[in-house]
Amino acid sequence: MKSFDLKNLVRPNIWSLSPYSSARDEFSGSEGIFLDANENPYGSLNRYPDPHQRVLKTNLSKMKGIPVQNIFIGNGSDEVIDLIYRIFAEPGKDSVIICPPTYGMYEVSANINGVTAIKIPLTNDFQLNIDELFSRIDNDESVKIIFACSPNNPTGNVLNDLDTLLANFNGIVVIDEAYIDFCPDKSYLNKIFDHPNLIVMQTFSKAWALAGVRVGIAYAQKDIISLFDKTKPPYNVSKLNQEAAINALAQSDEFDKRRISILKQCSWLIENLINLPCIKKIYPSDANFLLVEVSDADLIYNQLITAKVIVRNRSSQIKNCLRITVGTPEENQALIDAFNKIQL
Repeated sequence: MKSFDLKNLVRPNIWSLSPYSSARDEFSGSEGIFLDANENPYGSLNRYPDPHQRVLKTNLSKMKGIPVQNIFIGNGSDEVIDLIYRIFAEPGKDSVIICPPTYGMYEVSANINGVTAIKIPLTNDFQLNIDELFSRIDNDESVKIIFACSPNNPTGNVLNDLDTLLANFNGIVVIDEAYIDFCPDKSYLNKIFDHPNLIVMQTFSKAWALAGVRVGIAYAQKDIISLFDKTKPPYNVSKLNQEAAINALAQSDEFDKRRISILKQCSWLIENLINLPCIKKIYPSDANFLLVEVSDADLIYNQLITAKVIVRNRSSQIKNCLRITVGTPEENQALIDAFNKIQL
């Protein structure tokens, strides 16, 4: 990597931004008569939440072995994605590289923020087209950010060549690890200390079973985390959501039990799907879902809907492919039963 200069990547207005100072920034104690934040003195949820999510970050720090100063908590990973654009990409000037088929919010958020989304599709085996990536990077100074989802959604596989990308791109590399708990040995989390341009995203939505809570995480070097902290809304994660995430972290045994069950059920699903007449291919997966090529995705999707089994039709991205989330044993059996009744 060339000499890395964070300031040159950050939008000037963000670099010089003076963050909002909330009442809880100016006094963070827990005891006293609080007359500083114009809160209603009555009720159990009348006080503003901790704007810095200190307890949650401390517990995450202990579990992940990552210092608190390297952790940002967002209102879901979608807030993290939006903040990345707000911090690093000038509307109407800068661009981002995304590698479809992949998570759709990278492009949606780019469009919302007026940032050009350059699409460099994955190869036929769903890996980064590294030669085309570098050809574009070398000839386009507008590229400020690259998003790489690994394990990728909707294909389910871990991406190769991320080290090569980090070593040769001088902009921001975002590795979205929403599904990493299903293959923990592949995480790039500890590499944030080696790469000043790396942001690793994780979430409580998948393996931690808290999709309804909306708590996302970004890990990066402290200078990038400080930019997130001063750009975000002051109370971006509610007290209830913080407490739900804290409680989940305290139940690591239940987390492991559910994760192991999902992995076993994933193998069971593969064994029971592979020989069905309508199944053409099951792609390898490092996530809690399977990408399955079928004979007629639209027909089969609609028949599954009729059987009250809802999967995701991904034919718009990958021809005749369904994305199937691994459910409970009972849900998975119902899926197989519905597949066995498919009429082609």
